[in-house]
Amino acid sequence: MKVNIALLTVTDTRTFDNDKSGAILVEKIKLANHNLLDRKICKDNKDDIVLILNEWIKKDNIDVIITTGGTGLTGRDITPEAIDQIADKQIPGFGEIFRNISLKTVGTSAIQSRASAVLANGKYIFALPGSSGGVTDAWDGILKHQLDINHKPCNFVELFPRLKEK
Repeated sequence: MKVNIALLTVTDTRTFDNDKSGAILVEKIKLANHNLLDRKICKDNKDDIVLILNEWIKKDNIDVIITTGGTGLTGRDITPEAIDQIADKQIPGFGEIFRNISLKTVGTSAIQSRASAVLANGKYIFALPGSSGGVTDAWDGILKHQLDINHKPCNFVELFPRLKEK
């Protein structure tokens, strides 16, 4: 099953020409045979992030939103706070597993990541680091499997029809 994905890079410095992490995700989305429906870049500004995310969570054809950037500890890193503003449910296991995977690649520096995931209006939103290693760890270690309907014992895709249940 093809998953429809929107990709947002949060950065004060990158453009489509030099957004290495975004380019890695575009390639990995394509290799997994999913659909990239939209891709944007915005500044590290909470209101701008929330505006884009709110636009995307209202679109019926988008299943998953991936953000890259803004998950660190500096004053400008506000992606998790923006995502929390629109979240219906937290998915704490995502950040826990991500940091566990990152521990193997960047050692104790993994503690500095605030990578996270939520559900908002029946859509999965994943906040990934802005580093190429971080997005690679997140995709190869988690998203590649959880966005594959054939992954067992369970996966995020099989839950799509039930995410908006009351």
